[in-house]
Amino acid sequence: MRAIGYQKPLPITESAALVDIDIPKPKPQGRDLLVEIKAISVNPVDTKVRQKISPKAGEEWKILGWDAAGIVVETGSNAELFKVGDEVFYAGAFGRSGSNAEFQLMDEQLVGQKPKSLNWAEAAALPLTALTAWEVLFDRLHIHEPVAGIKPVILIIGGGGGVGSIAIQLARQLSDATIIATASRPESREWVSEMGAHYVIDHKQPLPAQIKALHQGDPSFVFSTTHTEQHFAEAAELMAPQGRFALIDEPSNVDITLFQAKSLSLHYEFMFTRSMFGTADLLEQHHILNKLSRLVDEGRIRTTLTKNCGVINATHLKQAHQFIEDGHAKGKIVLEGF
Repeated sequence: MRAIGYQKPLPITESAALVDIDIPKPKPQGRDLLVEIKAISVNPVDTKVRQKISPKAGEEWKILGWDAAGIVVETGSNAELFKVGDEVFYAGAFGRSGSNAEFQLMDEQLVGQKPKSLNWAEAAALPLTALTAWEVLFDRLHIHEPVAGIKPVILIIGGGGGVGSIAIQLARQLSDATIIATASRPESREWVSEMGAHYVIDHKQPLPAQIKALHQGDPSFVFSTTHTEQHFAEAAELMAPQGRFALIDEPSNVDITLFQAKSLSLHYEFMFTRSMFGTADLLEQHHILNKLSRLVDEGRIRTTLTKNCGVINATHLKQAHQFIEDGHAKGKIVLEGF
């Protein structure tokens, strides 16, 4: 089967950074599904892994890719949630060969029913970012639980990105929180407003003064999707006492003692935790994806697809990686078909 892979970490400008290859078609066992890939989405995690991680010992190629939408063409002997012919979408798992291939094996507990109202590309844009946003809002920050009796206000730093785009929608549809999101470019500010943010502020300007000028009260919740080290001290200043802070990036040189006086809590979110550790609630990601699918089909949330790079091959995939690394991404980047 056709796939795109690499043999060692390289800059995306190198010809061997991503290569068109041919590898054997896998066979499902246990609770695995064999999915024929129809579309994939590219995330920052793809670029980070490509830059740092080599193929496993004994493996010739590293196949990237997490987000995918496709059709179940075969099931393992213990699979019970899906059948051949089902249209599915999912965000993948570390330790698995990725979705940058014609066929992929995936544990059915990490798979959801594809939204019927979306095409393949639109569906592939959603899983990883939507799962991340859902887990942040409802498993980490618990935005349904008021902090110190004050009205819920959430600040989403980096509202124009893939995760921020869906987090805004979920918070708007599934909570009564006032949503303040950050964006700097005019097109990003417009996008964030379209997603449902009540207010948009500029993360290139001091945040506390902008928050105060809105007269909405101090945010009880802050979700930092990017550049956390630049905004950590500001978050400590602008947050309400006993507030909750969540992040998904990897900041350096942050001073956690800044959170002490207000008893602020910090929550790391890594969407792959359940699959990496085989947690007892692994099936929860299947349930979340199905809930998201229903929300889409009800017209309550929309795909965050903004750029389709064309068919799935090494040339187009390298373009997508370069676009993300250059910091130009708004919403999600997708490739479709072989």
